[in-house]
Amino acid sequence: MAAPTGAGKSRSSGNGAVWGRVRSRLRAFPECLAACGAEAAAYGRCVQASTAPGGCLKKDLCAQEFEALRSCFAAAAKNTLTGGR
Repeated sequence: MAAPTGAGKSRSSGNGAVWGRVRSRLRAFPECLAACGAEAAAYGRCVQASTAPGGCLKKDLCAQEFEALRSCFAAAAKNTLTGGR
């Protein structure tokens, strides 16, 4: 049986740049989240209200709040990772 192509090569070779970008994004996460405190709180309140006794969390129930949080987070991440450019 023939060895698969690339056998014996390290899986991490060539991935240093990828992991560097991942680490930089993870380091920026707290700053991005802090920039979206109001949106995160609104989403959290929606989910909490939906899961309170008698509540029923269903798909898309908090979609509006989630979209606001996602948009804020994406904008904050873009500003943080590009240095505000």
